Amino acid sequence: MKLEWMPLFWLALTLGAYGLSRWLYRRTGRYLLSPLILVPALLLAVAVPLNTAYAEYATDTHWLMLVLGPVTVAFAIPIWQQRQLLMRHWSALFLGMLAGSAASIGTSFGLARALALDSAVTMSLVPRSITTPFAMPLAHDLGGVPELTAVFVMFTGVFGAMLGGVLLKWLPLRSALARGALFGVGAHGAGVSRAHEVGGEEGSVAGLVMVLTGLLNLFAAPLLALLL
Repeated sequence: MKLEWMPLFWLALTLGAYGLSRWLYRRTGRYLLSPLILVPALLLAVAVPLNTAYAEYATDTHWLMLVLGPVTVAFAIPIWQQRQLLMRHWSALFLGMLAGSAASIGTSFGLARALALDSAVTMSLVPRSITTPFAMPLAHDLGGVPELTAVFVMFTGVFGAMLGGVLLKWLPLRSALARGALFGVGAHGAGVSRAHEVGGEEGSVAGLVMVLTGLLNLFAAPLLALLL
C-alpha cells in the first residue's frame, strides 16, 4: 500500500470499526462490544502486523482530534437544558463533584508515587476521571502528556461504567440524581452512555455532572499545579 493512502486507510478503518461496534452493541447489549472497547482492539489488531506506531496513526487521523474543539463547545448545551435541575440541586452536585474529583486526583497521584512513576506520567494520570476534551488540556497545563492522558481516560471510563452497574445493585441510591451523578463523576463519557441505559433522567444528570466536573477541574488547574 502506498504511503499516501495510509491516512485514508486509517480514517476509513477507524470510522468503519466505530460504526460496526456501535451496531453490534445496540444489537447485543454486551459491553465488551461497545466502541470504547472493540474499536481500540480492532485498530491494535491491524496496527501491530503493519508495524504502525501510535505517532503515525495519530498523524494520519489528526482531524479526529480537531473534533474535540467543537465537542467542548457543545458541552454548554446540556448545562442549559438542565439549568432548572442545576438550580434546585446545585449544593449537592457541587459537593459530590468536589469529593469525587478530590478522590480521583488523590488516588491517582498516590498510585503514581507508590509506583515511582516519573513526573510526566504522573501528571498524565491525574486528570483520568474527567472527559477527554477537558482532561487533555489539563494534562498539558500540569506538564503531562495529553495523548497518554487520553488512554488513561479511556480505561477509567470503561472500567468505571462496568463497576458503576455493579455498585447500583449494592448501594442504596434511590434517586435518579444520585445514580446519574455516580456515573458522571466516576466514568465521564462512558458513564453517561451507561447511565442512559439505566434511565433517561439518570443519563441527563450524568451528562450534566460530567461537564461540570470537567470545568471544575480546569478552573482548579492553577491550584493543582502548585499543590502537585
